[in-house]
Amino acid sequence: MNDATGPTGFEDTPTTTLADLLGRGQVMDTGIRPLWPSTPRVAGPAFTVRCPPGDNLMLHAAIHRAEPGSVIVVESGDMDYALAGGNVCAVAQRRGIAAFVADGVIRDLAEVRAMGFPVFARGVIPIPGTKAAVEPFNVPVRCGGVQVHAGDVVVADEEGVAVVPHARREQVLADARAKLAKESAESLDMWEAAHRTRIDDILRANGFED
Repeated sequence: MNDATGPTGFEDTPTTTLADLLGRGQVMDTGIRPLWPSTPRVAGPAFTVRCPPGDNLMLHAAIHRAEPGSVIVVESGDMDYALAGGNVCAVAQRRGIAAFVADGVIRDLAEVRAMGFPVFARGVIPIPGTKAAVEPFNVPVRCGGVQVHAGDVVVADEEGVAVVPHARREQVLADARAKLAKESAESLDMWEAAHRTRIDDILRANGFED
């Protein structure tokens, strides 16, 4: 079992593989995207934060409290005020935070891109939020349509963001490794033959004739 600061085992697992195993309910919606090109895949235990509309206090507090390797997941849903900027991302990176996954927006994108800190969010806006609303850390949050609990494994890459429930992580990891090994051993010719057979069988079962 992995601790909060160690590798999760999912670092080499594409979100497409996890989506096949977990289903739609554990994959965030298409609005939660990497904010700069070639953002690397990240995987880490969720440190969850709630920020009411217009306020970013708890994300700013979280960067000093989340363990290295954590993915800070933010429930906000606010598109009018930035949750974080370049300095916040720089401190998070310096402290070993793996990434931000935020149902909201940030600012100072050029700085964040230059430092290479992974942020998956809905976009950017130059207006900062205020700092007044105190909320508890590590309570269940909703981000990109997915409920996230503290300690769930968050995997994010250019395809999207998948959330592996903490209680299922060992089985999902084993299933993902088995699926990737099977796919690696399968040539394109083998895949094409199996794919065509499957599709043709479905068509025939529904009365389709060539």
